Order: sequence, then C-alpha cells, then structure tokens
Amino acid sequence: MILMFDGLCEPYNPGGIATYGFIVYQDGVKLHEEGGFVGAGILGDDVSNNVAEYTALIKGMEYIIKMGYNGPLTVRGDSQLVIRQMRGEYAVRARRLIKLHEKARELAQKFESVIFEWVPREKNAEADKLCRTAYEDFVRKIKGKTAGKGSKSK
Repeated sequence: MILMFDGLCEPYNPGGIATYGFIVYQDGVKLHEEGGFVGAGILGDDVSNNVAEYTALIKGMEYIIKMGYNGPLTVRGDSQLVIRQMRGEYAVRARRLIKLHEKARELAQKFESVIFEWVPREKNAEADKLCRTAYEDFVRKIKGKTAGKGSKSK
C-alpha cells in the first residue's frame, strides 16, 4: 500500500489558507483520493504548510486504517521536514506540530511496517493538485460569501 500526501498554506505561510491532499494506491491502482480544508489564519487558526502536510499524512493513514488495512505501508511526500521528523532524523520543535506529529506516530504504529520516503515535488503532482483544488474551492466560497456584503444604495 502506498500513501502519497501533500499540504499547502497560501497566500502566506504561516497564517494563510491551509489545505491537504492524499492518494492511496495498492498494486499501482488508485483506491482513493481526497483533498480538503485544514484552517485559515483569517479564521483564527494557527496554520502553516507543515500543519497542512501533517494533516494530509494523518487523514491518509486514518483512511487506510478505516479500510481495514494494517500491513506494510510506504508513505511518500515532498516535505523533507515531515518525512525526516517521522523517520526520527529531525526533532519536532514547532509547538503547532507536536500534537500532529504524536498523532501521526500513533497511527503509524498500527501498520506492520511503515517506510517514509521523500519524493521531489514533481513526483507528488497529483496530491499537490488535490491541495490546490481545495484551496481554490475555499477561496471561491469566501468570495461568494463576501460578494453580497457591500453597501446598499437607496
């Protein structure tokens, strides 16, 4: 089983609009893909690209566990920070990441084995696209809500 994940926080990081995306493959076949909203600075959320990356990783592993799978898992992402933290090569220092990292480690323990592999951004384009689509959907939703809030003339 392979999990590809990605996250973004735009137009600024931290404090922008954070979204996630993940794809699950088994034997080269795409089983599931998902993208969604993590949070936004304008809503008071403490978000960053790394919060979005961890959210994608967690949601992907939760999905696979819900499927009833607990065998070997290969996790691929383009965030060197998250991959290296999950391998134990980097410490987790950012307060906003500590609980997310703990949750991801806890979920990883539910699999027979987990290999965390860094991939270049180009090899993670599908997961990236899911993040971007979720970002664009959120921006459209916000613009739609604020479009009718101008002053009314009599």
